[in-house]
Amino acid sequence: MADFHNTGKKGEALAVAYFKAQGYEILETNWQSNHQEVDIIACLDDVLVIAEVKTRKSAFFGAPETFVTRHKQKMLIKAANHYIASNNVDKNVRFDIVSVLLHGDQHHLDHIEDAFYAY
Repeated sequence: MADFHNTGKKGEALAVAYFKAQGYEILETNWQSNHQEVDIIACLDDVLVIAEVKTRKSAFFGAPETFVTRHKQKMLIKAANHYIASNNVDKNVRFDIVSVLLHGDQHHLDHIEDAFYAY
């Protein structure tokens, strides 16, 4: 597996562990619909959380969350709409980004709630 895949998988595992520690219920990981993928779909109280995880080994080119482009946001919104319709979800929806910087065996994780809105 390519190194960037390993980096991404490690970041996603850290994000799942973080969400669980914060009391979120993990509903799906790497959920796919057509050509869209949602890294984490979780629930906290009456909120459905659609989370994109961005992991990098360096912030040299910018913080990981800056790589969630408007195009990626549109794809996540489309996938979320499909998930909601397919699963008859009746909850408020929030789009979050989990930014993970890896430093050897250490990491820094930022959870950005309401990172963007569906409009």
